[in-house]
Amino acid sequence: MNETKNSPEKRKELLKHMILQLHSGEAPDLVKNRLAQLLTSIPYDEVVEVEQELISEGLPVEEVLKLCDIHQLVLDGRIDQTGAKTVPEGHPVDTFKKENMELGKVIDQIEILFGELKTLKNHDIKQWMLKVHADFNSLMDVNKHYLRKEYLLFPFLEKYEITGPPKVMWGKHDEIRAMLKGAIESVRTPGDISADEALLMKDLVLIPAVKGIADMITKEEEILLPMSLDKLSETDWLSIYNQTMEFGYCLYDPAVEWKPENAEAGEVVYNTGRNIQLSTGSFNPDELEAIFRTLPVDLTFVDKDDKVKFFSLGPDRVFTRNRAIIGRDVRMCHPPSSVHVVEQILNDFRNGTQSTASFWINMRGKFIYIDYYAIRDKEGKYLGTLEFTQDLTRLRTLEGEQRLLSYSGNQKP
Repeated sequence: MNETKNSPEKRKELLKHMILQLHSGEAPDLVKNRLAQLLTSIPYDEVVEVEQELISEGLPVEEVLKLCDIHQLVLDGRIDQTGAKTVPEGHPVDTFKKENMELGKVIDQIEILFGELKTLKNHDIKQWMLKVHADFNSLMDVNKHYLRKEYLLFPFLEKYEITGPPKVMWGKHDEIRAMLKGAIESVRTPGDISADEALLMKDLVLIPAVKGIADMITKEEEILLPMSLDKLSETDWLSIYNQTMEFGYCLYDPAVEWKPENAEAGEVVYNTGRNIQLSTGSFNPDELEAIFRTLPVDLTFVDKDDKVKFFSLGPDRVFTRNRAIIGRDVRMCHPPSSVHVVEQILNDFRNGTQSTASFWINMRGKFIYIDYYAIRDKEGKYLGTLEFTQDLTRLRTLEGEQRLLSYSGNQKP
């Protein structure tokens, strides 16, 4: 027995044998009891190696996927985390873990609602369904968590020849997505249902979806993330970090920017082609152009060298602009009588004594409001000035409230 406990090869051989027993139809509880008698713990990397070996030896990925939940039951509480690396705040693994914590909080809320269901009467079920629906909508955010694993983390694991576990886990992701979709469809179905029908729906549809997410959290925390930290370099993690906003975060927004000391990532290639990546999301150029055309404000950006670099081209610009001004010194775009004001704003913004300036004028029966903003990077370095102009004539006439949907009547196809 001691030889089995202390020998990695013996442990892996035993674990592989146990999983194959499950494959041949052995009862999970019986296998778990045998394992408990022989082993107190199994290092996480050995679990991964066994899964990889089974697939390499011909056990179909689909079959490993079927056994995944069963052999997790057998391994529950026996995966050794000793020696697992820690990570700083903001690191991709820290973010995955913090997202799992938030998912866990939602799961706890749902389980409280499940417990309440036993005491509810038929007339209480509608309100209960609304609460469950809201929590399952939150759980759907897990898709972003899974997409980052699939398209950012798994390719690096495959680079290090770890191919089996990612395939199995991706299959479980798809199962969970399908279960979540079914759960949401069931709780948002119109019409009244009885307390007994709600109990049946909970047992057959809702609990499996919640359990799928909870089990995946365990797989990540006990196996995937420790193994990934062992295998991936800082440069790999930096590449993942730089591409994370292509997919977004799950129920959590990191407050700390991660800056590794000894890693340099190559050029980031985003997965959606032409996207322009920003810190809070992305656009492709067509989307960005359409947004600027739609905004009911006029924007003009002057760069740090006082050259006009961009203006938005909405349908009702207050001040006429044409592309001939691109690249011109902004002073040349104003009448001589106001150049001294432009100079003062630019100088005050550049030297940091001011960051905003506002004007409002009456022009051809319209009330026009003009803001100037100093644009600075994260370190406070001056990047340029943004002119923000809007026609406030209609907004100044508003009174009271409008809480019901009402279209303006100028809708275009």
